Amino acid sequence: MAGWARAVRGLLLDVSGVLYDSGADGGVPIAGSAEAVRRIKASGLKLRLCTNETQATRENFVKKLRGMGFDVSVSEVTAPAPAACHILKERGLRPHLLVHDDLVPEFAEIDKTNPNCVVLGDAAENFTYANLNEAFRVLIGMEKPVLISLGRGRYYKETDGLKLDVGAYMKALEYACDVQAEVVGKPSKRFFESALAEMGVPAEQAIMIGDDIVNDVGGAQQCGMRALQVRTGKYRPSDENHPDVKPDAYVNNLAEAVDIILRQM
Repeated sequence: MAGWARAVRGLLLDVSGVLYDSGADGGVPIAGSAEAVRRIKASGLKLRLCTNETQATRENFVKKLRGMGFDVSVSEVTAPAPAACHILKERGLRPHLLVHDDLVPEFAEIDKTNPNCVVLGDAAENFTYANLNEAFRVLIGMEKPVLISLGRGRYYKETDGLKLDVGAYMKALEYACDVQAEVVGKPSKRFFESALAEMGVPAEQAIMIGDDIVNDVGGAQQCGMRALQVRTGKYRPSDENHPDVKPDAYVNNLAEAVDIILRQM
């Protein structure tokens, strides 16, 4: 029996690459993933969708998932934009936003006049030279520049192949402005701790399941969780030789992970 599957009270699931593969057409669910989510909820395990999704509001994101057959609600989603809004309000920061158009409503209650920081998300087609240069000019004009990035992923998978993620653009601005970004989202320890607190489950009784060896697996393990890597989404065979991060287990997909966990209950 799999020792890593014992004494589990809660599961944190990455979304893109674990539940579905995103794409211009909205994406397609990964085989068996919707049924796996139903089985998790029927088992009494706590569930949290722990995502770095920054191309939609949580409401629209959940609407899309429900349209694919996933029984999930907004209250089960931990995402970077709301966490960033909390930080902005707490510190009196006024952001210049370089984010996806569909994410802008998440910042509706935030003062954006006379920006004193830059917030960077997965802006997709908004990652133009002009937009990046504008963000650069805001940062370079500050005595103490503040760059907040909604994740630091290198790439993700869509139905037509791999796509550059926000981390690549974050690194460009870090280099140009000689600043270190504050990352809100995976693999931030604060982000994972927030998800655990919302679940009401201690780290040692939770498992993170993701397709990103560094942000999902490594980030969760640094918080004291067990973490599995699925062989779906952005997974590549070379991940299994990563020099620093070793998952507690590899599984072919979410359905297989859930099968193993539920057999241990």
